[in-house]
Amino acid sequence: MSQQFLVQLSEQAAPAHWGETASVSFNEQGATVHLSETDTLKNVQKAGRAVANQGVKAVTLAGDTWCTESQWAFYQGFVSPKVLDGVEFVENAQSDMKELAALKQSAIWMRQMINGTAEDIFPESLAEKAGEFIQSLAPEHVSYQIIKGEALKEQQWIGIYEVGRGSDRPPVLLELDFNPTGDDNAPVASALVGKGITFDSGGYSIKPSEGMLTMKCDMGGAATVTAGLALAINRGLDKRVKMYLCCAENLISGHAYKLGDILTYKNGTTVEIVNTDAEGRLVLADGLMAASESGAATIIDAATLTGAALVAVGQEYNALFGLDNDMVRDVENYANDEFEGAWRLPLEKFHQNNCPSPYADTANSRPQKGGGFGGASNAAGFLSRFVRNDGQGWVHMDLAAAFQNTPTSMWSAGATTQGMRTVARTLQEKS
Repeated sequence: MSQQFLVQLSEQAAPAHWGETASVSFNEQGATVHLSETDTLKNVQKAGRAVANQGVKAVTLAGDTWCTESQWAFYQGFVSPKVLDGVEFVENAQSDMKELAALKQSAIWMRQMINGTAEDIFPESLAEKAGEFIQSLAPEHVSYQIIKGEALKEQQWIGIYEVGRGSDRPPVLLELDFNPTGDDNAPVASALVGKGITFDSGGYSIKPSEGMLTMKCDMGGAATVTAGLALAINRGLDKRVKMYLCCAENLISGHAYKLGDILTYKNGTTVEIVNTDAEGRLVLADGLMAASESGAATIIDAATLTGAALVAVGQEYNALFGLDNDMVRDVENYANDEFEGAWRLPLEKFHQNNCPSPYADTANSRPQKGGGFGGASNAAGFLSRFVRNDGQGWVHMDLAAAFQNTPTSMWSAGATTQGMRTVARTLQEKS
């Protein structure tokens, strides 16, 4: 076998001894991926995972049949937390090498963040890494600040402060400004908000051990919007965007927030805590208010928010919510254009009142397992209380497809990057 493991793409069926429906066959040079008449990109991605499962650590794609999307599909199947950069793309008439490089740069950073341990990726380090990453792409156009610890309380970012105060490592809010216009007074076209819970024990509503094991991924929303912004910048984004990452560790201590506490937010909304494991919506509320204050016409938030979304759409789709029907429809179309699964779930104004409290304007959940019926919609309803203009221009992404607990035929275990391209496309189209 040659030193390089070459992977060809063929429109011909696999040799008979590999099986009539085989998506990949092997030879002395490497492997051949065989296109299917249906689910073409999915089968290419499965072939990438099949090659990786043979213990291959690096491949070189070869031939003129590959295009941009087929190369990216193979890459997504091939990579894993241990192998982030094992695919050498082939340059040909059908492939956009600049796009592939941009996709890979964002995807590698995103996987490093989500797959990284909570010991290394903690609230302040996540905010710093995100700020440094975006600033490295456009140093003259990016500025950011990190609001930390007691300063959050002083500035009334009460959700982030309360969720994170049980940890020895302080909660933070990253405020980042990408302004390529050269005008300090330029309007903000879009704002991004990401849930950055770097570890989620559930707090006093403690998770079982098996449910806690993968909770380093609970900052997937922060990683998704950051990687999406990076991709949009590399694609030539020329409008002003602000990004807010709401970062905290949800831990148990003598100083942690408790069930029965009542939080008063900057906009005056009071919230009774009936479940400390419904913490993501508490931190996002601050980010959404900050995004609203920016005046952005488009607001996108992303979060690994509810198990209810997983139950509803599985791990193949991200769930979309919004009160602006046209906006949600557009984002669903952008996801489809970017070959990412997204599916709209119900959200109406009445969902704001589906978590009642006798002591506050609302509770942060229902005191039932999983938040009761319609848990994902009720969480989105909670968030909608903190968005200006009755939610016009706002979309909430519940990232059910962002992380795989165990390997599948298409994905390794760990971060998938699903949602990154949807965010980037929305910024491009709406900014």
